[in-house]
Amino acid sequence: MHEVNDDSIKLREEVFAYARKRLEYDPAPLDGPQSPAWLKENAGQTISESGIGGHKALEIFSEILAPATISTDHPNYLSFIPSAPTEASKLFDLIVSASAIYGGSWMEGAGAVYAENEVLAWLASEVGLPETAGGVFVQGGTLGNLSALVAARHSAAKKRTDAGIAQPTKWKFICSAEAHSSLKSAAAVMDVEIIKAQVDANGHLRGDSVAAALSEAGDGVFAIVATAGTTNFGIVDKLDEIAAVANQNKIWFHVDGAYGLAGILSPESRHLFAGVEKADSFIVDPHKWLFAPFDACALIYREPKLGHDAHTQHGEYLDTLTDSGDWNPSDYAYNLTRRPRGLPLWFSLATHGVAAYREGVRKNISLARQIADEIKRRPDLELVREPELSVVVFTKHGWNLAKYDAWSAKLLARGEAFVVPSSHLGKPNARFAIVNPRTDLNALIAILDSMNEES
Repeated sequence: MHEVNDDSIKLREEVFAYARKRLEYDPAPLDGPQSPAWLKENAGQTISESGIGGHKALEIFSEILAPATISTDHPNYLSFIPSAPTEASKLFDLIVSASAIYGGSWMEGAGAVYAENEVLAWLASEVGLPETAGGVFVQGGTLGNLSALVAARHSAAKKRTDAGIAQPTKWKFICSAEAHSSLKSAAAVMDVEIIKAQVDANGHLRGDSVAAALSEAGDGVFAIVATAGTTNFGIVDKLDEIAAVANQNKIWFHVDGAYGLAGILSPESRHLFAGVEKADSFIVDPHKWLFAPFDACALIYREPKLGHDAHTQHGEYLDTLTDSGDWNPSDYAYNLTRRPRGLPLWFSLATHGVAAYREGVRKNISLARQIADEIKRRPDLELVREPELSVVVFTKHGWNLAKYDAWSAKLLARGEAFVVPSSHLGKPNARFAIVNPRTDLNALIAILDSMNEES
């Protein structure tokens, strides 16, 4: 039996104390990055043959490395798509790591897989997919989109083979011109062509645009991808129109809802997602707007067997798993070894209930509309688009990128907010991405006020 010495016990308690300290911050310090030279000078060389000891390593992390990172759960972290994990989810993330659970197979992690599948079934039900739908939690939206598209192509290729139809010279998929960058990456990895259909004046991909792109694409289109909440604007494509085109042409319909699909939980916004129930697959990232820690993306298939057929890995040492007939999460995406990354969300949902999640999402959407109204009241500011979900994009008259950058750097240096500029049609802008229920209207107004400070 392994004996734990006094020093190990002391280190364990120091780690627990640091974790407790982080959890008790209200809020956590925003902090900010440091240069490689600064980190090298202050952290020094930490990896050596003899080691520096756990106490010293924890000291370097807590005093030097951690403050050189930005706390994405700070209420005023408003850039990119933030993260706002509940305390329950963070606590259970500790348990997941401490438990050394393998989440790739039912044989090794049945209890964990059962809990993850309960969450996936809830998400599928919210979207309107049948009870037979299912999938897996993967690392993030990039891997989720890639895995769904691989399954879509595999399914299309098999249909052609079964029907005796030749495979196309080049496989293709259609998506919005404002779709996430991960789709471009997926196309490159898969060596397929990506066809970007034009959006309407408000940023929506619509059925007529998809139909036109499909007509021009010719042979080989294996998937149509709609976005339920674009990253830059939070725009939800016209899913019902796109689904109609996909279904009419018997083409796989995938919905990238990495950020925005969580908006379906709000009764006031649910109508925006009409048509998602017709999807063959969808993704949503709990670490974005479902209050879970990094890293978790739910990938769900209408017919899980199609994902299983595309992704199951075969090897002599895997036969005992693949021949078992069990539900093995590793069979449903481009992954094999995996941690049960859906468990922190399961624990938080079980702890707080779905109603609390609905209220958190609803509050964010309401706040986005409130600050959008405030922006419209200010003559020096202008909304780029009306917000649909919880992303608000606006410009300040007379500002160029250098002024946005200087303003952003000043806010971060003061520890007030993290608001990096974005752009649209080649013009810089400011952008609030609101996914934290603790983000406050007064704080957002103060950030707007700071745009009028003398440099």
